Amino acid sequence: MQLRYVLTGVTVVLSLAGCQRTAYDSASYSPAPLAAQPVPSVQGGQLPPPGGASQFPAAPTAAPTTPGQTGAMAANALDVTKESMVGSWRVNGSCDMFLTLTNLGSGSRGGTRGCVGELTTMGSWEVSGKQVLLKDRGGNQIGSVYKTADNSFSGQTNSGQPITLSR
Repeated sequence: MQLRYVLTGVTVVLSLAGCQRTAYDSASYSPAPLAAQPVPSVQGGQLPPPGGASQFPAAPTAAPTTPGQTGAMAANALDVTKESMVGSWRVNGSCDMFLTLTNLGSGSRGGTRGCVGELTTMGSWEVSGKQVLLKDRGGNQIGSVYKTADNSFSGQTNSGQPITLSR
């Protein structure tokens, strides 16, 4: 029995003797320093003036609808429910609007992707009578639309930008 313990101890000692440390001791080894590189001097001065109004496209000149037209839309509008508005809508054939039932302030969460103008600030919406009110992230109304047909709405933003929603 003693011989077995002696053989086990010798085996352990021999196996450990074959191991040696391969890492460098940080006190005895340090990498060679890098040679300094030339650095160009920094220049100072005034920036040129901005490109001016010519660098931006002209603002759209959509004719705002008159209060009479808005009144006519409201008079001819179809009934709308909040549940029928939920989902994705195509706005003016060029961007997307997403409406959910998640509460946000006095309305429900909504937003746009790829839109321009006031619609870029849309953050919520709500149904009021026969119209759908579109609001910014602060809860201020930015526009409204009325149901004109199944899966079709028409209206405008506060600045007069026409809005058509379709699926």
